[in-house]
Amino acid sequence: MLKLLASVLTLTFALTGCGESPQPESSATSDSASAVNNTANATALTVYKSPTCGCCEDWITHMEGEGFEAAIEHPSRMATIKAELGIAPEYGSCHTGVSEEGYVFEGHVPAKLVRQFLDNPPENALGLAVPRMPVGSPGMEMGERFDPYDVLLLKTDGSSEIYARIETPEQQY
Repeated sequence: MLKLLASVLTLTFALTGCGESPQPESSATSDSASAVNNTANATALTVYKSPTCGCCEDWITHMEGEGFEAAIEHPSRMATIKAELGIAPEYGSCHTGVSEEGYVFEGHVPAKLVRQFLDNPPENALGLAVPRMPVGSPGMEMGERFDPYDVLLLKTDGSSEIYARIETPEQQY
């Protein structure tokens, strides 16, 4: 019982740090790390996240290291943004990236798969999602710990299917 309580408290703490917090509706600030990859070839993403979420910052650093440039927004109502973008609650995570073309990348999706998707978007695709926050995914590194996870293809009709199965940390890069 004590282990279960500790697990629930840990998860609650992690999700609260990445959850909604009262902030101005939008404060379009660029992360200082985005200057690292500020090149003409960088792929732009708008990333919606809580200003207090560290794992979101780590995911952004991962993306920028792989040739993406992030414009960061801190909306006060993340659930509203996700709903407006067509992301159902069961696919939710702590942050949402949106490409210039309007494709969504929910949660800790590896940059490699975002690039693969953008190079050849499937028909009727909304984007990709890694629901929740799998340990070991980009931005969720915890030493040697790693939990295999699925990257889902979100479709415009609200359905999903497995886009990629990540079994090892190496498959993410």
